Amino acid sequence: MRAFHVVLVALLLPPGCGRPPAGHTAAGLHVAAAANLTNAFAEIGKAFASQSGTRVIYSFGATSQLTQQIENGAPFDVFAAADVEHVDELVRRGLVLPETRAVYARGVLTLWIPNGAAAIGSVEDLARPQLKTVAIAKPELAPYGRAAVETLQSLNLWSAVQPKVVYAQNILMAKQYAASGNADAAFTALSLVIGGTGRGIQVDEHLHKPIDQAIGVVRNSHEAERGRTYVQFVLGREGQEILIRFGYRSPSK
Repeated sequence: MRAFHVVLVALLLPPGCGRPPAGHTAAGLHVAAAANLTNAFAEIGKAFASQSGTRVIYSFGATSQLTQQIENGAPFDVFAAADVEHVDELVRRGLVLPETRAVYARGVLTLWIPNGAAAIGSVEDLARPQLKTVAIAKPELAPYGRAAVETLQSLNLWSAVQPKVVYAQNILMAKQYAASGNADAAFTALSLVIGGTGRGIQVDEHLHKPIDQAIGVVRNSHEAERGRTYVQFVLGREGQEILIRFGYRSPSK
């Protein structure tokens, strides 16, 4: 049986989350989710489990890599991406149920500076020679990484900053690079900054394409009905309130 590599798996959520099995041998709903959702979906998983009695087992990672896993038959029930393109491609290929596809949030790109790091007051400061490294998620894998590159290009900073860039597999790992001292700053998601240490500078959303994020139920899911219920929970009042609390915006605004 094919083994599927998961970039990052969430901590346990009551009544439990863990690494997805090779098949649906354990009760629960298996959700593949973009790394920017790590904190917000942890809360959504708790709330959904409390309301429905269904535990949510998350696998967090870069949107492109999770897409590839679904293409290869990974046993996920729901896919929550960091963009709309990857979900739409899976719909076109018949791998996500089209009637379940929905845009659930708009992400906010943020430049994060850890405590004790060099003084950075704006994105433009990244071009200063005193700053040696900037962590960015690989743009070919992660929509937030692509948005970071677009931002630097819009500000005519890319040529100055590109030599300083260290690439991570996803934006959570990009933030960890900065937190561990391996980068002076990192482009990440506002949702991963709220309530934490360090300082975040929100990026003007006009400097990059909107980070609208889509969700859908995987066609081969053995838990399609519970998957639909989960998607509706994310789109509903309680799910949206949690997302807003973690800094996400409505895609219509």
